[in-house]
Amino acid sequence: MAKLFWLEAVLPLGIIAGMLCVMGNAQYYIHKAAHGRPKHVGNDVWDVAMDRRDKKIVEQYSAAGN
Repeated sequence: MAKLFWLEAVLPLGIIAGMLCVMGNAQYYIHKAAHGRPKHVGNDVWDVAMDRRDKKIVEQYSAAGN
């Protein structure tokens, strides 16, 4: 019985890991329900601004006839 002292730490670690998974999935499903699609990971305000800028530049280039 002396060699199983680590076993008493497994249950709390399992509970903590399970709660982290629940919290992450809750964020995913709440965002999906609110916006209709999953959140794109790593897409912050800067990325959105650069996408708008790139789209505008491409439209200006194609409108110029090139």
